[in-house]
Amino acid sequence: MRKYFITGLLILVPLGITFWVLHAIITTMDQSLLLLPEQWRPEVVFGTKVPGLGALLTVLIVFVTGLLTRNFIGNYVVRIWEGLLNRIPIVNSIYSSVKQVSDTLFSSSGNAFRKAVLIEYPRRDCWTIGFLTGVPGGDVV
Repeated sequence: MRKYFITGLLILVPLGITFWVLHAIITTMDQSLLLLPEQWRPEVVFGTKVPGLGALLTVLIVFVTGLLTRNFIGNYVVRIWEGLLNRIPIVNSIYSSVKQVSDTLFSSSGNAFRKAVLIEYPRRDCWTIGFLTGVPGGDVV
């Protein structure tokens, strides 16, 4: 009896958490509908809420942003914007950290983190997990 209960938990708990996380993500993305003028919102147009429509709008916004910034003018605008953000003291540290992590995670090489390694840091006999992100080259002096 106990074995069946544990097996059921091992199946249902990950499934439940997965649905819960997806629901939270889609509900959050549906908030992008608040960017639309009130007369264009689904409650007014269709007479009811349409779950997931905001998620589609969010994906469309991300796609169009990527499309616009891949050309010369968009690249220039992004450089100007990043230069402005780098001049604001608190925003600078947050933005640069998030940008560095996202650049690593979404790198085009597909090797964002080659493998996890242990390094002796910050002092002797104290070990920290690090991530190998590339192939080391040259000699370390």
